[in-house]
Amino acid sequence: MRRPVILSFVMRKVAKQLTKEKLLDEGVALLMEHGYHGTGLQDILQRVGVPKGSFYNYFDSKEHYGAEAIRHYIEPFIEQLDAYLKRPDLSGSAALELYYRDQIAEVGRRDFKGGCLLGNLIGEIGDTSETCRIALKSALDRYRDMLAALIAKGQTEGTYRQDRSALEMADLLVNAWQGALLRMKIERSTAPLEQCCRTLLGEDFRA
Repeated sequence: MRRPVILSFVMRKVAKQLTKEKLLDEGVALLMEHGYHGTGLQDILQRVGVPKGSFYNYFDSKEHYGAEAIRHYIEPFIEQLDAYLKRPDLSGSAALELYYRDQIAEVGRRDFKGGCLLGNLIGEIGDTSETCRIALKSALDRYRDMLAALIAKGQTEGTYRQDRSALEMADLLVNAWQGALLRMKIERSTAPLEQCCRTLLGEDFRA
């Protein structure tokens, strides 16, 4: 007699999780387009078809939602970098160059709009929301650490210089890339991104 009850509970839980994922997917798109302050909770709910007033069944507050959206946004990038790291046919340097080549092609397809959600939100709410600041720092640190793993692989292979730590070089790459993304928006060109990769990956990092 208990099995149908347990099954029903599991199905409701799965359905709620799927709805939460959709809210995060649509919210990330809106945050990229309109920013944190320009994105209303009702806008997110309408995109998914969730009834008005149901937001708090999924998130404690808009600030909490923002932190969840940040974590949701960075996850595919972490997975992509990890997949490159594990490819036996790619050296560390080749993997990094391929990853950034793909990123440059993608922003070109988006007509130079959006940039990076992390960079956008750092500029908008990085010093006003402690909850989101912590989420942004964690996301950037995870991203940086994956880059450092690829750089360390390149150092082991003799491609990258070893007089600097992989973590220091990854920090430099993150900082330069975020700045290049901002410059890209006003230049309406991928040239700043290409220069960033060429200068760091193709020159400064080389052994």
